[in-house]
Amino acid sequence: MLFQAPGFALYIRIIAVIALFLGLSDAARLLGVNMGSASPVAVMGFSGFAYLAVFSLARLFAAVGLWIKASWGAVLLVAATILELGLYLSGNPDIRITTFGLVLRAAILIALLVIFVLGLRIRRAQAD
Repeated sequence: MLFQAPGFALYIRIIAVIALFLGLSDAARLLGVNMGSASPVAVMGFSGFAYLAVFSLARLFAAVGLWIKASWGAVLLVAATILELGLYLSGNPDIRITTFGLVLRAAILIALLVIFVLGLRIRRAQAD
């Protein structure tokens, strides 16, 4: 991907900030923010807590990777988002996503795929 291209840099940084906020909001859910005195593990269950921890860490690392314009950040974010959305849409009860979260995750996935396709088209045009 052409992450070093000046035209894509702003969009990639915006996606990185959105991924960072999603990762931090997931981390806040892991810590039990807005759950009162209830334990997050008791509310979500152990497998739901583990899923949320993995996706939160993946999203935070991907945000850092995107911010430094490393291609592994986009790969990690796409893989984590596809896996999370796949588990949610298949009906896994341990994955809980709000409607806004679902739309935001789908928008991030579509934005990264558009940047990837545009990067391939630019690379092919430069090769010719």
